[in-house]
Amino acid sequence: MSKTVLITNTKNWIEHIAITQLYALADLSGVIKAVGLPDLHAGKSPIGVAIITEGIIYPYIIGNDIGCGMGLFNTGIKKKKFRMERWVTKLNHISELADIEAINPYEEPSPIYDLGTIGSGNHFAEFQILEEVFEKSEFEKLNITKDDLLLLVHSGSRGYGQSILMDYSDPHGYSANSIEARNYITKHENALLWAERNRSIVANKLIDYLGYAPQAKAVIDCKHNFLEQKGILFIHRKGTVSAEVGAVVIPGSRGSLTYIVRPTNKIEESAYSLSHGAGRKWNRSMCKSRIREKYNKDTIRETKLKSRIVCHDTDLLFQEAPEAYKNIDTVIDSLLEFGLIKVIATLKPVLTYKG
Repeated sequence: MSKTVLITNTKNWIEHIAITQLYALADLSGVIKAVGLPDLHAGKSPIGVAIITEGIIYPYIIGNDIGCGMGLFNTGIKKKKFRMERWVTKLNHISELADIEAINPYEEPSPIYDLGTIGSGNHFAEFQILEEVFEKSEFEKLNITKDDLLLLVHSGSRGYGQSILMDYSDPHGYSANSIEARNYITKHENALLWAERNRSIVANKLIDYLGYAPQAKAVIDCKHNFLEQKGILFIHRKGTVSAEVGAVVIPGSRGSLTYIVRPTNKIEESAYSLSHGAGRKWNRSMCKSRIREKYNKDTIRETKLKSRIVCHDTDLLFQEAPEAYKNIDTVIDSLLEFGLIKVIATLKPVLTYKG
């Protein structure tokens, strides 16, 4: 390995176990570079990392939700038509997105059995509006305006990715020239395709359910759990997005702004990768005990930005509270400090759906 890079600053604390996990990945056979982005945090394997290897791949680094990412859509609805109370009431009538039928618009049968769902945990579908523009010329390339209502969908390949990982979970990895590696990559690419399609189906299904024409147009789609081949090298991204696909969306918690950024020409330093979000600060098991005195069953469904949350799982609401996440502003500040991004615009949440 040539070097390990940890991108952080004094304002953005990174837990020791996450750093230890990153160094453990750096010690794997074939690893030539291991990068921890500012949202680095611990998991079964660390999240917020980009690992470059030569001659070998490690599917377990990518994990079970292959293709998980953020899809930002223009809903085709003007924000003046947004009706908070009516939309909250209607969304409260369903227990989960699976309650709404999903139509597969593609010729191929879907390998995702629960197509059109987002999953639990930190997955969400969030309506957003433009907050501020910082680079007008770059913003205009996105073909959205201050009058548009946007929808950010965070989801992946659902159980399909899990089924793939179960067949390729050897912690020693697979030689890049092996049959196992070639088969994994083929299935992995299909999971990426269907994860992106699933985000689009979720967006159109929600818009249709709320009573509008389902005409969501993708503005940005950036996956953050995937393997990319670059020449003879392989970039393993777990909770990081590619810095070579144009504009990238980096959301914070449900109670903070979302950033749209563009990469700079320094992307090689960060293994051609950028942060995918704020990153967890607290373990899920400790969230409720830390903040239960701060909220009740109603106030936990509101944010300081005056946005609302529809979610029928109170425990999940506490696990995903804004306090459980790092400050997105410090993550962005770190990326700016290292010269990795320029901020194009910020978006503000108005209504978040989880379930």
